[in-house]
Amino acid sequence: MPLLLDLTPLRASVEFRRLWWGLGVANFGSQLTLVAVGLQVYAISGSTLSVGILGICALVPLIALGLYGGALLDTYDRRTVALLSAIGLFLVTAALAIQGWLHIDSVLVLYILVGLQSAAFAINNPARTAIIPRLLKPAMLPAANVLTTTAWSSALVLGPLIGATLVAASGFAAAYTVDMIMFTAGLWALWRLPPLPPEKSLDHPERKRGFAAVAEGLRYLASRRNVRMTFVVDLIAMIFAMPRVLWPAVGVVFLGGGATTTGLLNAAFAVGAVLAGLFSGGLVGARWQGRLICLAITIYGLSVAAFGGVLLVVGPTSPRAVLVTALIGAMSFLAIAGGADAVSAVFRQTILQTATPDSMRGRLQGVFIVVVAGGPRLGDLVLGAGASWGNEGLAALAGGLICVTLLSLVSLTQRGFLAYDSRNPTP
Repeated sequence: MPLLLDLTPLRASVEFRRLWWGLGVANFGSQLTLVAVGLQVYAISGSTLSVGILGICALVPLIALGLYGGALLDTYDRRTVALLSAIGLFLVTAALAIQGWLHIDSVLVLYILVGLQSAAFAINNPARTAIIPRLLKPAMLPAANVLTTTAWSSALVLGPLIGATLVAASGFAAAYTVDMIMFTAGLWALWRLPPLPPEKSLDHPERKRGFAAVAEGLRYLASRRNVRMTFVVDLIAMIFAMPRVLWPAVGVVFLGGGATTTGLLNAAFAVGAVLAGLFSGGLVGARWQGRLICLAITIYGLSVAAFGGVLLVVGPTSPRAVLVTALIGAMSFLAIAGGADAVSAVFRQTILQTATPDSMRGRLQGVFIVVVAGGPRLGDLVLGAGASWGNEGLAALAGGLICVTLLSLVSLTQRGFLAYDSRNPTP
């Protein structure tokens, strides 16, 4: 059984290979902007709250346009939609660079540009994902999704570090400009794709448009238990056991090290996802993908609970120096959680791609981006509230155990999901 990352999709399809390289470079550049815009808002305002509002500016258009953007993909040529939305992203990045070079220094301008960027991303991201099943055979989709997830996770590990270094050395405008240059790789990859009009559906011969198409997609999702379960189990994990909101306090109150420790905890989660991808060769051919998803989320929940256990053992003592042993333990459990989350994401995406007809794929990818964006935000609220009632360690421990318990209960009522067979994908 192969152990390392399966590169077959890169060899099998030149279009996918170009898309993977091009969007991988573009995603790396986007991490530079993500770091730079937060640092610039703080430099202008001196307010952590102002930086936090950036998240709201990004989330609202993402949720508002995610569903509608998916409907566009089931109506118009997907290459065209992806390319036009990518051009929109490129122009926003150019505007960020211009305001940086001109030293406009307006928080409001940055809020507006981040909102526009998120709106374009809400259309572009589902388009990228809906394109992949048209470029590869269904059996290659798990390996393709692993490649995509690994590239994204690698950008999460290295991008923020390089972005912060670039801002410190050359300023905000330089980071935005580098992102703009790197984004041209994504534009080139999308430009080289062949035309990809949505396929006609025998079940839905009359193609609806606009909000009628959105409603049709939601009705379809409600009637397809296995596809619906991919969203349900992800929401359970993200709402009750996404620990990222706890990390800043953990670096101050529990483990010491402040912002440096927060960065290490964040990196540990992403490194776990990268390692899971690099050693995924034995998983991509898995047949019982529903069971694998449930197993991965169970490991995720237990790892987050163990992370909380480490904090409870240490206690909120506000140490003056970093507690190295406890930090290593916390990072190890977060790395396991990050790897399990990546495995779950790969196979949830695979089920969504293979069990959904092409005529509905765009709309369900729109739902996917809304869930992926909204779930962790709700998780920030839930675990943040839990930490205020108890402490960060208790919130992580309880959240992880609640995640595992709810997943077990839901799985018992949806045994068809556990029996999902990738050789005979049923929605």
